[in-house]
Amino acid sequence: MVPGDSSMSSLVQRIARQALVTFRNPPRIGEEAGRSFLENHGQLKSLMSEVSAADLKLVPPKADSSGGTSPARSYQPPVTYMHICETDHFSMGIFLLKSGTSIPLHDHPGMYGMLKVLYGKVRISCFDRLQRPSPPQAHTDSLRLSVLRSTGEFTPESGPCVLYPDRDNLHQIDAVDGPTAFMDILAPPYDPDNGRDCHYYTVLTEAEGQGAGQPGQEMWLREISQPADFWCGAESYPGPQVYL
Repeated sequence: MVPGDSSMSSLVQRIARQALVTFRNPPRIGEEAGRSFLENHGQLKSLMSEVSAADLKLVPPKADSSGGTSPARSYQPPVTYMHICETDHFSMGIFLLKSGTSIPLHDHPGMYGMLKVLYGKVRISCFDRLQRPSPPQAHTDSLRLSVLRSTGEFTPESGPCVLYPDRDNLHQIDAVDGPTAFMDILAPPYDPDNGRDCHYYTVLTEAEGQGAGQPGQEMWLREISQPADFWCGAESYPGPQVYL
């Protein structure tokens, strides 16, 4: 592929370029999105809807390759990440989840996001944070009142799952019925030095558990340290190079 030759551009190259255009100057938090941003965001979502595992030269593992609980497998990361590209405005990569694993409930402070399943199936539970003080008896700043916005399953045939700075910004992602992978765009990237660190949460409610609760239900979340059984390893990205 020749940089700048649109006739030879891979789909992932076109997605990256559209992400750069879309998130170069996004609306500020609390600011209404303008027509230009909405059109660019819609174009990005449309491109993401088209991407497949084959476009990224990603080969789904066999159903039994991620199973088992042998000592060797217990030391393998439950989730791995393939880095595709990153700028000051966005990051793009692929998350791969082994069968039965999850990316715990976490947030994306001031960030937009878009993910598209490449193979397998995921269950995504999305929350919105509500502005209400913690109960007096809690004596802690670690509680966050949130509302369960949605819980749904996504496959390669599904459209992208989208998050915004003020909507669907907290989510948990569970692998369902086997290993799974999804392409992920975050804008801007995580950056603890600029207030965009990743925070993890647990649900404090009788409805706690996978798929528990109904959309619209308010739930108290407690901020926690990164769960000990979750960590993310790295894998080499096998797909087309991206030029920005």
